[in-house]
Amino acid sequence: MNIPSKSAAERRAEITRAIRAETGIDETMIERLVRAFYVRVQEDPLIGPIFAARIADWEPHLQQMFSFWASVALMTGTYHGRPMQKHLPLPVDSRHFDRWLQLFEQTAHELCPPKAAAHFVERAQRIAESLELGIATTQGVLLRKGERLRRSELDAAAQN
Repeated sequence: MNIPSKSAAERRAEITRAIRAETGIDETMIERLVRAFYVRVQEDPLIGPIFAARIADWEPHLQQMFSFWASVALMTGTYHGRPMQKHLPLPVDSRHFDRWLQLFEQTAHELCPPKAAAHFVERAQRIAESLELGIATTQGVLLRKGERLRRSELDAAAQN
């Protein structure tokens, strides 16, 4: 018996439908979350200046972030950027990732239903951990399990 297998696009669509049904996440929720989060980012004294030094026109960045979060949260596959490469040159360490996560979590819990907020936050935590580890490794700092990136470590690695 020959059972037709589903294409990757069909499997992706099924996953997206299941996530939507379970969490209530849709593009409108993603846009609302992203916009509110980046208002907080721009106002934040720790991470705001890092963004301000690189983003003059926020709307194109926000459009990319809508696509990014649709891909991350709903598995839509709409984002095709390279976030690691964009973050590698940034002057950030664990404090910046912690603040980014804190602002994101606050925003998600305030604007989203509990299941959606938990879904977003879990993915944000993975993203922050991955970026922090990638930046450290690229700069010659090897973090052990549970270790965090400190700016002083990056400065020392750069001098060697």
